[in-house]
Amino acid sequence: MFVTNNGDIYYDNGLGHGRVDKWISNTNTFVNVMNVSSSCDGLFIDINNTLYCSMSNNDKVIKGRLNDNEIISTIAAGTGIPGSASNQLNGPGSIFVDVNFDLYVSDCNNNRIQLFKSGESDGITIAGKGSSNNIISLSCPGGIVLDADKYLFIVDRDNNRIIRSGSNDIQCIIGCNGKGTQSHQLSNPLSLSFDSYGNIFLIDLFSALIQKFDFLLNSCGKCNK
Repeated sequence: MFVTNNGDIYYDNGLGHGRVDKWISNTNTFVNVMNVSSSCDGLFIDINNTLYCSMSNNDKVIKGRLNDNEIISTIAAGTGIPGSASNQLNGPGSIFVDVNFDLYVSDCNNNRIQLFKSGESDGITIAGKGSSNNIISLSCPGGIVLDADKYLFIVDRDNNRIIRSGSNDIQCIIGCNGKGTQSHQLSNPLSLSFDSYGNIFLIDLFSALIQKFDFLLNSCGKCNK
């Protein structure tokens, strides 16, 4: 699901109907916006109004321009064949596109985060297995969000924690003491998002909870967040 600034909601309807649909907030109506061959595990709309859909079953990310009269999808990342080469994906999930149109992909079955620079088919491993910054391993990463300071927040799903990765460091920030149901723990987290105040909201599957973690200005020690 992806929610735009004006409140419109784009959601996956691929498994049963082969499409991505849109709920228009000001008219309370539903429309089909793009046909897909599989369900979309991740949806994202960039600043150029291009819709991205990650397909874990098809091992690729596709995209289509919403401003076109007829939306024709093209491959944005992956080949459709599962693998661990730089141009391949294996079970891609969450996606994020920054203002430079660079595409970040959670590559679940390869236990890594791939960065595909705009126009490039070969990805760069920026976190997880195969990265140069592999002091923290990932296990089937899920949701990812890039903030304005270029910190990438990663749901490390099977390790039940949240990782923050920057250009010079990578560290655990939530759920760093193992799986559990206490307020500082997670149990199979799926996705995360931020509000305008910097608070983090998490879907914690096995706890059947939506967790909120408040942003505290002085809670990061030496970091300037």
